[in-house]
This record gives sequence, structure tokens and C-alpha cells, in this order.
Amino acid sequence: MNDFFLGHLSLFELILVSSILAYSQYIVLRAGVFSMATAGFASLGAYTAALLALRVDQPFWVGLIAAAAMGALAGAILAWPLARLRGVFQAIATLAFVQIVMSVGLYWESLTGGALGLNGIPNLVHAGHLLLLTAIVLYVLFSLSRTSIGCAFDIIRQDETVAVSLGISVVSYQRLAFVLSGALGGLGGGLMAYRNYSLVPEDFGFPLLISALSFVVLGGRIAIIGPLVGALILTILPEIARPLSDYRLAVNGALMILAIIYWPYGVVDTLDIHWRRRRATRVQQEARS
Repeated sequence: MNDFFLGHLSLFELILVSSILAYSQYIVLRAGVFSMATAGFASLGAYTAALLALRVDQPFWVGLIAAAAMGALAGAILAWPLARLRGVFQAIATLAFVQIVMSVGLYWESLTGGALGLNGIPNLVHAGHLLLLTAIVLYVLFSLSRTSIGCAFDIIRQDETVAVSLGISVVSYQRLAFVLSGALGGLGGGLMAYRNYSLVPEDFGFPLLISALSFVVLGGRIAIIGPLVGALILTILPEIARPLSDYRLAVNGALMILAIIYWPYGVVDTLDIHWRRRRATRVQQEARS
């Protein structure tokens, strides 16, 4: 049993890091914001944490706090003009933000190492740290969902007109969602830096952006554990499909299409809806009898 766990420890750590990045995407989607900025937040957080470890020799917790703070600051700055945009315009603007961050990482060679990136980053976080941080993130998001903030996010996502009629400031809550997303994205980037030993700008490009979005779409956009389940499935899937390694991307793409068609609300949310319907039917049958 110990040999099995140790053999898959790296995969387990990857799932936890991926889930934190997924929650960065989840929080904005739940608030009705079509943001694609998670990869940019992760890049800022990763380089912040890496530079603190390499050049200032700070402990990992200082680097992670700074990474989350950098992401939150970027989210606050980005939210100021973008919270008033809607739909595809938000997506395009946040994609531009990701491209700007990648360009800074590529051309500011004196700070980021340019195309060669930063190397020799110490491995400062392990499975225990990742498990604790993931549990904290889950607890905070679960607690947040039970407050007026979570209720406001849900109302805004479903219908902004209703939200305005109830006196909810849509712009203010969406700015808050940007800040929270930035903090989680920066934290996820810092964890990537302390796991991967090296960073290059390409680590935070289109593939990471699509992965974070896919985790949420597949797992579920409402249930708190949805992104975690999505990260679990899409991270383990390549390991299961090793015999089809030459067709791995095609298999992943086909499964995503099937999930979107047959599980449009995501795995967790679809199961929850199905269970609620069955329970309602059972209650009705008991009432009739």
C-alpha cells in the first residue's frame, strides 16, 4: 500500500495543485464573470514565489502569501475596468491580460530569465502542505457560499436584472470575484513554482488556461467539490489512457464533448440534480400513498 501511494505521490500532488487553479476559475464563473485570467494570475504568483525563494531566500509560506497577494492585487487592478464588461468582451479582455503577462515573462530577462525561465527553484512544498492548503481553500469557499456573498454570486450568475432589482451591486460583487480569483490563481502559481523546480513563460499559456476551465466545466460550476472532481478526472485520465498515449489528446477531447452533451451541468451538479429529482419523486409517491 505504501509503495502504491509513494509511486503515485507526484500525481496526487498534481491533482491538488490543479484543483486550486480550478477554484480560481470557479469563483469568477460562479459570480457570472466570463474571465480567462487564471493563467495570468498563476504566472504572477509563480514568479513572485520563485524570486523570493531564489534571490531573497524566504521560507515557502512567505512566498505563498506574497504569491496570493500579488494575484489578488492583479485581480483588483484588472477588475476595475473589466467588471463593467459582459460575456465575450470579458473573455477577450482577460485573454489579452494573459498574453501581456506572458510577454512580460518572456522579455523581462533580467527579472524572469526570459525564454530560459528560472531554474533551480527549491522544492519547498510537499503533499502534506498541498492537502492542508486545499482543505483550507475548500473550507473558505464552502463558508463563503453560505453567506450573503455566495447568495449574491448565485443570483448574479442566474439573472443580473433580478440581482439589480434586489439591490445587489453587480459590479462590486464581480470585482470581489476577480480579487478572490486572483488570490487563488496566485496561490496555485506559487505552488507550481515550488513543485516544478523551474519556470518558463510557456507554462502559463493557453494549455493551462484551457485546463483550468475544463476542470470546472467537467466537475461542475455550482457544487464546491465540482472543480476538485474535474481536476481528479482529467489528471488521472492520461494515466489510465497510457496504452492510447499517441491519441491522448483526442481521447480527452472526445470525453469532454460527451460530458458537455450528456452532463451539461458537470459531473457533480448533474448527479446532485438527479438525486434531488429522485428524492422529490419519492416524497410525492409517499404522500400519495
